[in-house]
Amino acid sequence: MTPETGILAISAAITAGIQLLGFLVAYQLQTEKFYDILGGFNFLVLGIYSAIDGEYPGGAWYDNTRKVCATIIFSLSRGWLLLFLAWRAHERGGDSRFDDVKDKFGMFLLYWFVQAIWVFCISLPIIFINSSDKAFDRLSALDYICIVAFAFAVVFEIAADVQKAVWVKAGREGGFCQVGVWKYSRHPNYFAEMLQWWAAWGLAFGSGSGWGDAQWWVSILSPVITMNILLNTAGTGVANANGKNLKRYYDNYPDYARYRKETSILIPMIGYKYVP
Repeated sequence: MTPETGILAISAAITAGIQLLGFLVAYQLQTEKFYDILGGFNFLVLGIYSAIDGEYPGGAWYDNTRKVCATIIFSLSRGWLLLFLAWRAHERGGDSRFDDVKDKFGMFLLYWFVQAIWVFCISLPIIFINSSDKAFDRLSALDYICIVAFAFAVVFEIAADVQKAVWVKAGREGGFCQVGVWKYSRHPNYFAEMLQWWAAWGLAFGSGSGWGDAQWWVSILSPVITMNILLNTAGTGVANANGKNLKRYYDNYPDYARYRKETSILIPMIGYKYVP
């Protein structure tokens, strides 16, 4: 087993341990309140562990700019996720997704298993970067582009989350959010989340052996799974963007039809109403 695959295997074991322990406690207490929080915590643990165990003789983590940038941006991203989900769990006082499953051992366990798969797969590019023993020389043009895109996406998502949270706390003026970045996209947080993991995957390229590196290709699961969840899963906004759930907006808010027509569904755009 190579050092890279060893760190990958241990990362999987850590994730399984955190989520299984979380499930056992949550099932015993019959609560789902720390489900999302443990997801965010799991991300941070993987980032820290892979950075520590990924050092090799003559290759300190802090001497590899790609590893440092990737780990810091990843930690900021997942640290924000942890804070945001903790706040949301407190505000909501629970999660209706679990109302009919938390008393069913097998079904509740399945939810935690799915979260384990999600956390591990999304973290693959960072684990790959930190576990690489490839000698570091300097950042490439691709590295710079991906670092900027990764950092921009994190800041953009934080802005979208904060702006919507403030709008909700203020009483949901207008009935649908169109403040800040929400003026330019109907799902700006989803756009930013997807951009993060494509950028992270691109950044990981320089840590591999080139286009034929199998582990780098496996880490494409990170952006692909993210896109599938946010675009195709029935419970997400983009999948329901043209669904019957929107009837309440059309019925109650006359401006909603104009907003939909003049605002991009995903990629933030100024002047979208002029696009043919």
